[in-house]
Amino acid sequence: MTRIVAGRAGGRRIAVPRAGTRPTSERVREALFSRLAHDGVLDGARVLDLCAGSGALGLEAASRGAAEVVLVDSARQATRVCESNARSLALDGVRTVTARAESFLAGAAAAPCDLVLLDPPYDLGEADLAGLLRLLARRQDPWLADTGVVVVERSARSPEPEWPDGLVRVATRRYGETALWFAEPGDGAVGPPD
Repeated sequence: MTRIVAGRAGGRRIAVPRAGTRPTSERVREALFSRLAHDGVLDGARVLDLCAGSGALGLEAASRGAAEVVLVDSARQATRVCESNARSLALDGVRTVTARAESFLAGAAAAPCDLVLLDPPYDLGEADLAGLLRLLARRQDPWLADTGVVVVERSARSPEPEWPDGLVRVATRRYGETALWFAEPGDGAVGPPD
């Protein structure tokens, strides 16, 4: 069972696609969104949830005060589940897109995002992940606001993502088998380990 942890839809259950997804655990979502709320990232935010699966991350953001959430997944079954979940939770400002993350990011950004949640399949290669991060960090028609945050969820056994010019890692958190990498726009060296 997957539930929204907190906010307007807190405690409500959401559906999960039958195959091909790995929903982020409630424990990890609680820790992630507590940090984001503490940092003032969520209220009125524009959020992009790439490789959305059930939409649990983006819907959690909407429940906790994000103004606009775009859920992107390449599987039509997943985006149908995302649409159904958004409707059943009655969360405004949520829309879904069926597209590969690379194709979506190669297109024009409607407006820069305050938060990008990137939770690709754990078997996605490091080079493919680096390509997604390069697209997010582009300076022309940017996907990320100047004060935006990128959160990458990976297996705790995965190496640190290869950060492109324009993104700087600011924190890492591990929760059992899950690692969260936080990055922000910037140039220079990767932030200190923590």
